Amino acid sequence: MRPTLSWTPTEEPSPGTTDLAPVAEALARGGVLVLSGAGISTESGIPDYRGEGGSLSRHTPMTYQDFTADPAARRRYWARSHLGWRTFGRALPNTGHRAVAAFGRHGLLSGVITQNVDGLHQAAGSQDVVDLHGRLDRVVCLTCGDFSDRGELALRLEEVNKGFAPVAAGINPDGDADLTDEQVGDFQVVPCAVCGGVLKPDVVFFGEAVPPQRAERCRALVREASALLVLGSSLTVMSGLRFVRQAAGAGQPVLIVNRDPTRGDRHALARVALPLGDALSAVAGRLGVPLDEARGS
Repeated sequence: MRPTLSWTPTEEPSPGTTDLAPVAEALARGGVLVLSGAGISTESGIPDYRGEGGSLSRHTPMTYQDFTADPAARRRYWARSHLGWRTFGRALPNTGHRAVAAFGRHGLLSGVITQNVDGLHQAAGSQDVVDLHGRLDRVVCLTCGDFSDRGELALRLEEVNKGFAPVAAGINPDGDADLTDEQVGDFQVVPCAVCGGVLKPDVVFFGEAVPPQRAERCRALVREASALLVLGSSLTVMSGLRFVRQAAGAGQPVLIVNRDPTRGDRHALARVALPLGDALSAVAGRLGVPLDEARGS
């Protein structure tokens, strides 16, 4: 089966609110668990999947089934991902990431779960981040299980694909660049340096299950949280929506900051329909939390 990539509301979507008071009040009480999605990274130059101009309008993400079954699909993936990494790997944290890190430093959060694979929460200084869908800066061999650094793989791919520099139509949230088959051309994939096996980015592809221990850790974080704050996620895929349902089912407040309606709105006390960077910066100001203080201060 193909993974769920989109959803259509079955009722009139709520326009959301611009009132940040519920978010500020929840954070002031402390113990808030953040669940972030692609929308928090758009201000870093990494596009969303489903927002206005989202990449799903022109791009279908690679599935685990296609990647593992089809060598041609793997070649297309690595060509696109290799080109995308040149931009994706240079992305820097934005105001939203810095705000989340600042809330954590001031003891307002119980943890962070991110659906993103960009590592920008950690780059901003957040601690105890669960990368629900893995990290694009690490590579795993599907044959022997060896892990390696994405930068090392990039150097190897550069060596065997000298002059590979097509112009992409865009970069996607999974680090994939939009290329035609003609642009992919005869791009060469390299094997695992340890055993010669098939390499895959250490991320959870669409159609692939989140590792059970990681999923259980997230469920435990939800159980222990005072509230769940969703930032920049449409909650279309079940891997994130399940935590919203879990929190709401346990009577824990769910708050969402996302400009567009989400699949979890019915479970939320409020959805704040404001740009994330502006919204979180304003909340930090209300709480007297400086965004750019030195880490550890």
